[in-house]
Amino acid sequence: MSENPVTSRTADELLEPGRYEQIVADLLDEAKRLGASSAEAALSIESGLSVTVRLGEVETVEHNRDKGLGITVYFGQRKGSASTSDFSAGAVRETVKAACDIARYTEEDSCAGLAAAALMATDIPDLQLYHPWAIETPEAIERALACETVAREHDSRITNSEGASISSHSGLRVYGNSHGFVGAYPSSRHSMSCTVIGQDESGMQRDYWYTLARDPLQLDSAESVGVRAAERTVARLGARKIDTCQVPVMFEADVARGVLGHLVRAISGGALYRNASFLVDASGQQLFPERVHIDERPHLPGALGSAPFDNEGVATAPRTLIEAGVLQGYVLDSYSGCRLGLPTTGNAGGVHNLYINHDGLDREQLLKKMDRGLLVTDVMGQGVNTVTGDYSRGAAGFWVENGEIQYPVDEVTLGGRLQDMYQGLQAVGNDIDARGNIITGSWLIDNLTVAGD
Repeated sequence: MSENPVTSRTADELLEPGRYEQIVADLLDEAKRLGASSAEAALSIESGLSVTVRLGEVETVEHNRDKGLGITVYFGQRKGSASTSDFSAGAVRETVKAACDIARYTEEDSCAGLAAAALMATDIPDLQLYHPWAIETPEAIERALACETVAREHDSRITNSEGASISSHSGLRVYGNSHGFVGAYPSSRHSMSCTVIGQDESGMQRDYWYTLARDPLQLDSAESVGVRAAERTVARLGARKIDTCQVPVMFEADVARGVLGHLVRAISGGALYRNASFLVDASGQQLFPERVHIDERPHLPGALGSAPFDNEGVATAPRTLIEAGVLQGYVLDSYSGCRLGLPTTGNAGGVHNLYINHDGLDREQLLKKMDRGLLVTDVMGQGVNTVTGDYSRGAAGFWVENGEIQYPVDEVTLGGRLQDMYQGLQAVGNDIDARGNIITGSWLIDNLTVAGD
């Protein structure tokens, strides 16, 4: 097959970012000419293809090609921002002028400004983040159809489908500021997913599966994604309610990622300086059992959370967040760090490959260790309060007795406190899920309230 012309053209641009770096440099020069004491700018271009099929028919085909440019200027400690999708010289000048006009009317903020010049990235390593996929629309449709067909034909109890999707996107990010820093790197992200519905005399259930990677060669096959989606759906048929109880709970890896994500939000600078976190002033406190270690690994080749610098140009570097269960520091950008009287941690834009150590136990061994309790494979609702740590979410999964799955469970609610859940972390499985910027295996927590009948 011939190359997709959009993908091919964008690939050439992403590998030769010089003209986009020059646009950013020119924009910063214009800000200086108009009297700004400092400035920063970010430019992005992205293109991609998304295909969705349902019940054997093509439902949507989308080609996108987006670009954007944002400028923030500082007049002392007054700040103004503006953006445009027009990269012409005239539009760039108008955008800078608009940002400068805004800045002259804003209130002074003692923490407004750039990250320290000494923290800028001086070396931008190739982290193997860019793997374009020259897939044309007919091939994408063919793969999506194959994925859905396998799922629908896997079991006679699969009666309907919400569809299968293929997505492929590539982009370039350029950031520069008046410290003289201008950096750029391309990246890609590809995925395939499938959701189907099963039905028997007990009712209907739905479930899904997906694969996600920067390199299309690392995606699971269409067939395996379809089979996994069907297996998960069929396994949920016959789900029961259970009586309210307090039992150990095992969160499947994909769900455990969210539980660790609540920690990230609670120790993020914005929540901390607003006193909107249950972990205000928690640095140095024992949050987890002593065996738990959580660190950030921003330079893992090809990983979904890798980046050579953050959204302020600050060089990323490996760092430890939890050592022997003790919180070592927070997740800060330069502004929130200033408000807290601390330096930035290079986390403008979020964490980069947060990894929790595992205990060498596979899924079956974790179930044996739990003995009796609830295996959670899905959660729903927004009942997490990071101000108080209160945790309440709807859940579905499987009841476990004597270390073995007995039957599916749904329409239950999990209740507890995040601080107790972290302290009660009994084990982390070796079934590592790396489909995101938080990398973890399944979690076994000693005790939660499971509210049912």
